[in-house]
Amino acid sequence: MAEEASSERLSAMADAAGISRIHMVAWRDLDDPEAGGSELHAHEVARRWAAAGIEVTSRTSAIAGRASTTTRDGYSIERRSGRYGVFPSVIAAGMRQRVSPGDALVEIWNGMPFLSPVWWKGPRVTFLHHVHEEMWQMALPGTLGRVGDLIERRFAPPFYRRERIVTLSASSRNEIIERLHLPPDQVTVAPPGIGPQYVPGTQRSATPLVVAVGRLVPVKRFDLVIQEMAQARRRVPDLELVIIGEGYERSHLESQIRSLGAESWISLAGFVDSDELVSWYQRAWCVVSASIREGWGMTLTEAAACGTPAVATAIAGHSDAVEDDKSGLLVHDVSSLGETVAAVLLDEDLRLRLSDCALERSGMFSWDETARVALAALVDAAPPAP
Repeated sequence: MAEEASSERLSAMADAAGISRIHMVAWRDLDDPEAGGSELHAHEVARRWAAAGIEVTSRTSAIAGRASTTTRDGYSIERRSGRYGVFPSVIAAGMRQRVSPGDALVEIWNGMPFLSPVWWKGPRVTFLHHVHEEMWQMALPGTLGRVGDLIERRFAPPFYRRERIVTLSASSRNEIIERLHLPPDQVTVAPPGIGPQYVPGTQRSATPLVVAVGRLVPVKRFDLVIQEMAQARRRVPDLELVIIGEGYERSHLESQIRSLGAESWISLAGFVDSDELVSWYQRAWCVVSASIREGWGMTLTEAAACGTPAVATAIAGHSDAVEDDKSGLLVHDVSSLGETVAAVLLDEDLRLRLSDCALERSGMFSWDETARVALAALVDAAPPAP
């Protein structure tokens, strides 16, 4: 009944604005091996819009071994052009495309923009989860990283000064306003939801289990997680760490684990399916993140819905996903991450208090509401329907 009511509300909003088709352009698709929170967010929103009767098409880069066109949960997916070629390809196609009545566009600006204000003349909105800053040099050291940073901070923002921007958290909104100099009244916050599969389990691990989840890429700083958990293990000798996710840093992390002689208590679980991920969250005593940049921190609120508190870096995004000293603990210096995790593992009363609050607070977040707020921003950008 709740899903039907949500679909009806979305349908009414779109009809009132004269929106019948939404084109989404994004760097990656949910099936991409490097997909993360941005792709999950786009999927959850797209499928709810599609369930409301809106025709939704997502245009992304190609994925090796995957079909160029497919459907998922009611919306269409087109995968064309290479990892970086997708940007000029989408812009060129947009320049040629005629916008028909009822068409609207969602651009997902994930580091490199598609510059949709230049080529899309109909209603549009941009999803911008966070400012990337340090991430550019982490992912593309040297000249390419400097060029990417320059495009994001200096070249692109003037094109978006009149655009409706949707971001995930109030703290990310503040950074977008302060660092990209976009108008405050143009930036809307739509926190991500939590899937219904994330629920508390019946039993924790018998020994202190710490879980970290994310792509194995530099911005997540799993090397520091490993380093800090080694420090924590000096106080908690039976601590175990499981890192869930895949990425090009795997070999580096494996080497680090071997150099520490930590193969017996640190494991890289790789990519796991939804059921196994939920099981890890349910068994963990806490989840941890040392990430340096996040729009939110979806893994932290997924774990919270399983009654598992977080210890995470105090960055934009995390400071909204985690309520400090209530649903988890935020550290301002990553070098205190291990000490803070050890404190949580050794203090059962603290851990239970954080767990109870994490579970209660997780009830605030709904994908239905995320889809509604995002559509409302798009509706605001549309001229009144005749």
